[in-house]
Amino acid sequence: MKSPKELSLERKLLSLLDASAPSGIIAKLLVEDEEVQMMQDYANSVSIIRLGYNDHGPVHMRQVARNAVVMMHLLKKSNIQGSLERDRSGTFEESLSAVILASFLHDLGMAVGRQDHELLSVVLATPVITRILEQAYPNDLHKRVVVRSIALEGIVGHMTNRKIHSIEAGMILVADGCDMEKGRARIPIALNTEPKIGDIHKYSANSIESVDIEAGEEKPIKIVVEMSSDVGFFQIEEVLIHKVNSSPVKPYIELYAGVIGQPKKRYL
Repeated sequence: MKSPKELSLERKLLSLLDASAPSGIIAKLLVEDEEVQMMQDYANSVSIIRLGYNDHGPVHMRQVARNAVVMMHLLKKSNIQGSLERDRSGTFEESLSAVILASFLHDLGMAVGRQDHELLSVVLATPVITRILEQAYPNDLHKRVVVRSIALEGIVGHMTNRKIHSIEAGMILVADGCDMEKGRARIPIALNTEPKIGDIHKYSANSIESVDIEAGEEKPIKIVVEMSSDVGFFQIEEVLIHKVNSSPVKPYIELYAGVIGQPKKRYL
């Protein structure tokens, strides 16, 4: 059974999309897909219970999808084209479709293990992407090939250890990095009470109160992070900044972060 958080994120995601367009069809198919749900649930179980990491399951992947769609719309509003439009290989709709697929499936590989999970995610996601695209683009093989290729680039590139080149794949990096609010670390903190190396990740994430994505004042996208204590800066400087710096979307982002009640620091 889906959690209230999952259902809320699904409603928010679908509200951003045209239900009759391929991107809307893809999002609806994904949230209703029983196999995808089970794969996400098991990936989360392995991540949290066996490996002691934070949320890498259905809530996280839905949040990343929503983040990515919001930022794609902000780029479009500022007349910034995606790579598919620049290459004349597709339209904004195909870019949006690829971003939704990648963000919704990028952590499936955590079901197998942490090491190279982005590569494992490609293996697990490819048949899902293929069958979803056959329903969204039933009469257009070219669009199915293009969207699948960009989606797989987004999945394989979301860990910053591989060079990516498209705006769409870069959006997954940033959207993934923006999912750092304290709820993501709540269960790992409760389950894993013994101190160990790497605990800074979950404790710093637990200090992040909010991450807001909105239209920027100087650039198309503005990301504002508010935290309850200084330990949250670890999430900004060791996680989010690395993802943004590796993303082709970086030139279009303003990034601010700070402790609630104190002046915010501008990173970009």
